[in-house]
Amino acid sequence: MSNNWINLAQDDETGIETLRAHFEGHAYDPHWHDSYLVGVTEQGVQQFNCRRNQHQSTPGNVFLLEPGEIHDGDAPEAGGFTYRMLYLDPKWLERELSAVFQEAPANTCLSFASTLSTDPRLAHATAHAFEVMHRPELRIVRQNALNTLLHTLTNTLQWRKKYSQDPRLPRVARLARDYLHDHMHHNVGIDDLATVTGVDRYRLNRAFKSSYGLAPHAYFVQLRLAKARRLLAQGETCADVSTALGFADQSHLGRWFVRAYGLTPALYRKRCSNVPDA
Repeated sequence: MSNNWINLAQDDETGIETLRAHFEGHAYDPHWHDSYLVGVTEQGVQQFNCRRNQHQSTPGNVFLLEPGEIHDGDAPEAGGFTYRMLYLDPKWLERELSAVFQEAPANTCLSFASTLSTDPRLAHATAHAFEVMHRPELRIVRQNALNTLLHTLTNTLQWRKKYSQDPRLPRVARLARDYLHDHMHHNVGIDDLATVTGVDRYRLNRAFKSSYGLAPHAYFVQLRLAKARRLLAQGETCADVSTALGFADQSHLGRWFVRAYGLTPALYRKRCSNVPDA
């Protein structure tokens, strides 16, 4: 009986596929993809051949494959291996790099110097991007995770070093904050903020964090949670609050609420309003 399993999802807005899988023994024959593959090994030893070399990825390692690179997969040790993977379309990636970084050269394509990386920052960025893309999450949160992944993937490239202080940034931060307050009930994205402020996403994020101590996506979530607290304290139901504030469902609101305040929305509502559970 095989213990192998695959969990695959696709994001409607970006077309990014996310895959979490476990294999024992032989995983797959040599093949290639027309996407960029960015993945992180979660458990076990993930062995594969690529670029005329055999690689062994262990937990926390990031593997990076360009479109067309032939690779296979095997589990050389008992217990197999588990990994998380993002499939990034080259055309989407080119558009995003130019949106995130104004200084990105035209027709920018990523080229990975090595197939395996031990950079813990890249591993964290990859795992986080997988998490928020693999399940329902706020648009601004998904975009922030992808921006962070692109920041990390391009950190050593020469054109990234051209960024310097920009006198527009304090005003940029104020404009972005005002927009978030005015559109709290909308499915705002970082691209919306970039359009309003007239700068790329990299400068926007840096300006906002410098002024307010949080990235735009984190500020936006806190803004919604503060409103949720007020509504719950007035006796509004968790279902109505999650719908009104644009959370995917009650559990989505609950995850953020517990992370911020240490208790569930239902318990907070009960303690504040003395309203019986619906």
